[in-house]
Amino acid sequence: MKILLAEDQAMVRGALAALLTMESNFEVTQAEDGDKAWLLLKQNSYDILLTDIEMPGRSGLELAQYLIQQQSPTKIIIITTFGRSGYIRRAIDMGVSGFLLKDAPSEQLIQAIYRIMDGKRVIDGELAMMALGETDPLSDKERRALRLASEGKTTAEIANTLFLSEGTVRNYLSEAIAKLNAANRVDAARIARQKGWI
Repeated sequence: MKILLAEDQAMVRGALAALLTMESNFEVTQAEDGDKAWLLLKQNSYDILLTDIEMPGRSGLELAQYLIQQQSPTKIIIITTFGRSGYIRRAIDMGVSGFLLKDAPSEQLIQAIYRIMDGKRVIDGELAMMALGETDPLSDKERRALRLASEGKTTAEIANTLFLSEGTVRNYLSEAIAKLNAANRVDAARIARQKGWI
């Protein structure tokens, strides 16, 4: 079983890889950030993408969205320290196969992988309850613009990254600020990040 492990924290990635390779039929490839994982997903096929959410470059949710848009057979398991309702809700709505917390017992992860490969869905019970919380008001484009703004990018840099005009980016950011009742783009990004919406 081919597994792509995307995790930016080297110690966590190493520990997870060591744990997974103890299973004789698991072949693990590691990616230290979202962009590296995205390139690997474009070049190879994997049975499972095991990914963190918050990483440099693309997020785990963006990787999941890419696989789903490609109608890839790769199963997606998100493993995170963040139990934010927005993340969980978006992941469940996207149709990811699993969502687990990093502090779960190691045998739970192995069992989850086998259950998911059998066609089941595994969402930590506590996380599933959190997902019933608030609804994310942001559109995908507003979310992407806000995420780049939260990284300190200017309107011109965001426009360049997203292949949009500066006016369109300003509109997306203004909409996001209004929807979140924020004072400005920095405040909007802070609110959205706390909720798990970016």
